[in-house]
Amino acid sequence: MKFQKSIQTLLLAIVLSFCLFLSIQQNLMASEISTSSGSIAETDILSDPKGFPKLESAIDQYLISIPSGYYTIAKVEDLKSLMASRQPLLVDVREPSEYRSGHIPGAINIPLRTLARNLSKIPNDSPVVMYCSTGYRSSMGVMTLHLLNYDNVQGFPPSFAGWKASGEEIAK
Repeated sequence: MKFQKSIQTLLLAIVLSFCLFLSIQQNLMASEISTSSGSIAETDILSDPKGFPKLESAIDQYLISIPSGYYTIAKVEDLKSLMASRQPLLVDVREPSEYRSGHIPGAINIPLRTLARNLSKIPNDSPVVMYCSTGYRSSMGVMTLHLLNYDNVQGFPPSFAGWKASGEEIAK
């Protein structure tokens, strides 16, 4: 099953890359047409009415449709509440040396760069919360897992810095 998901993700990446390539080629052709003829009609098949390439427009529509806060736990209090009620798996995606210097109690360490090799440690049927030091790496981890059909994963943007600044317990 996980092998099938990996193949699906790889195929999705190939298709998106191909679509992006076509979009770039179409934009280049449109640019050449515009230069030689002076303008392109608004109904040009290379773009939607707003002027965005169709792939970019589809991605934009998808991103707009994501409810605010859907992939995130924005406050330390909200994470503590989730930890008390649903016991999520906390995944610290920082490097091992960062994790050893201090982490949220109960968190496991799976560095972002090793995430794909450690999918067996991440359940897909119970809550998972990812964090790092500032939010950047954890957001990449959340996106990666969502692409791999994990719909139970959220990020904690306050990350370790926010947890520490709020005076919460730190494990070593």
